[in-house]
Amino acid sequence: MFEEVPGAIESKVLDGLARIATVMKGETWQVAGEMGLTPTQVQILKLLHLRSQEVVRMSEVARELSVTPATASDAVGALIRKGLVARTLSPQDARAFVLTLTEAGAAQANRLVQWPASLLEAAGTLAPGEQAAMTRCLIKMIRSLQEQGQILPARMCVNCRYFRPHSYPGSNTPHHCAFVDAPFGDRNLRVECPDYERAEPQLADRNWSTFIRAQSQSDSSL
Repeated sequence: MFEEVPGAIESKVLDGLARIATVMKGETWQVAGEMGLTPTQVQILKLLHLRSQEVVRMSEVARELSVTPATASDAVGALIRKGLVARTLSPQDARAFVLTLTEAGAAQANRLVQWPASLLEAAGTLAPGEQAAMTRCLIKMIRSLQEQGQILPARMCVNCRYFRPHSYPGSNTPHHCAFVDAPFGDRNLRVECPDYERAEPQLADRNWSTFIRAQSQSDSSL
């Protein structure tokens, strides 16, 4: 009755993620509606909030959101008219425009980046070890999608030049962040970090191999 069916467990995992994604999408639509924004406009405000210390151009918005340049332009134009986004000439290139949040836009973005209580409560039902394990699993899936070219490289610890995986074997905080010069554990691994700097391919591959190998050894000892 319970014979293993090829691909069955993978489908269950994806079915579960799809159900969670449905809730997340519904929450986004609700908040967007309350603010008089579209989901795409919400994503742009979040992106500019996360990239507040960087130069963001229109082409990057389209690429990051996986939308057409025309869609990105329309959404940004609407946000400019609402007084939430400003478009100015780039200090590095007088032929290009950069996008930044206005004071009102920053206030809206601060609200948008807060996860709804219902989702935080659901994530809180996981024990600390389960949260760490889930974080690792999601990072593996995201990296696989990156390698397939399905999504842009995420600003994850495992892709960052400051990441030093398993520098402290046997510790609850085995990794090291060279940016803040401090150890941290799997529960603190980030999928989106404002201090991220992309590692050179050779370093990123070496770090990933170390991260996966150490994790596999840890799992096999359980």
